[in-house]
Amino acid sequence: MTVRHRDGIHFEGEPHVVADARSAVGDVNIVSHAHADHTFGSSTRSPEPIVCSIETAAIAEARSGASFAFVESTPEIDLVPAGHVVGSRAALFEDATGRRYCYTGDFSIRDRAYLEGFDPESIDADVLVMETTYGLSKYRFPPQDELEAQIGDWITEHDDRPLFLFGYSLGRAQKLQWLAGEVSNRDVLVSESIARVNRAIETVTELSFSARAYEDGELGDLTDEIVVLPSNQARADWVERTVERVDGHKAGFSGWAVDDGFLYRGNYDVTFPLTDHCDYDELLETVEAVDPEIVYTNHGFEEAFADDLATECGYRARPLKRNQTTLEEFC
Repeated sequence: MTVRHRDGIHFEGEPHVVADARSAVGDVNIVSHAHADHTFGSSTRSPEPIVCSIETAAIAEARSGASFAFVESTPEIDLVPAGHVVGSRAALFEDATGRRYCYTGDFSIRDRAYLEGFDPESIDADVLVMETTYGLSKYRFPPQDELEAQIGDWITEHDDRPLFLFGYSLGRAQKLQWLAGEVSNRDVLVSESIARVNRAIETVTELSFSARAYEDGELGDLTDEIVVLPSNQARADWVERTVERVDGHKAGFSGWAVDDGFLYRGNYDVTFPLTDHCDYDELLETVEAVDPEIVYTNHGFEEAFADDLATECGYRARPLKRNQTTLEEFC
């Protein structure tokens, strides 16, 4: 197979496998998880069936309104948990010659909240195609238990005022709700977009979220509530006015919090490097555990990480480039 990054990742051979495309189709079509940049748009007629988890199908429909037929496995494709968000899956398959491939999609090897991490020790692959969002050595995150303890301490230390927590609507937002519930009995309010994802997850898993969607005008009368909002709303004028009116605090959650500038980009009071991706060391750990013949890298710092693998670790590695506009697309 030839591996190319076009609209999605294309494994061109027998069969032609296409992963995480917005419109392109192949003989077999995989959706690794329900983030918008990895699945078909509502205006696109998707191929059927798509290979994905039941959770991904439910969340994608809730977010875009587009339903599609799906299967969780085929004779050609095995899916395994990727540890990124609810329903995320890595894909394992062989080409006509018996060469084994692993496509990670977005992934994390950390166990956190209600998710088990991706297990690279269980992967037998000759070719590893992996995301490398945090593929620079400066992106090293604290151990998960320490990080969650720091977040919990911050929440409890500010129990006398409203807190506004910002994270992506699918993934970070649910973990922030879970973390808040672990350390506090305060009411948790969320945007409708986050509530929609919560409901979809609840229909196909045993997870339950006690948060409710806030009503129009309700945020102006907060006392000590915790509000979880999409990260792209952090600098919205209405958010800034509301936080000032109720004397609230804003916290941003992303791996990009390693960079000092992240605090100012969201006008946050505090930031935490809580992420749904691997840090640099975990990316290296993944490659070493799988020990493939060749590694293809994509997303984030794909060129730098591929260079490190080749020059410092002795692997055959090549970046798959794409038209990436901002790193925040992959936070």
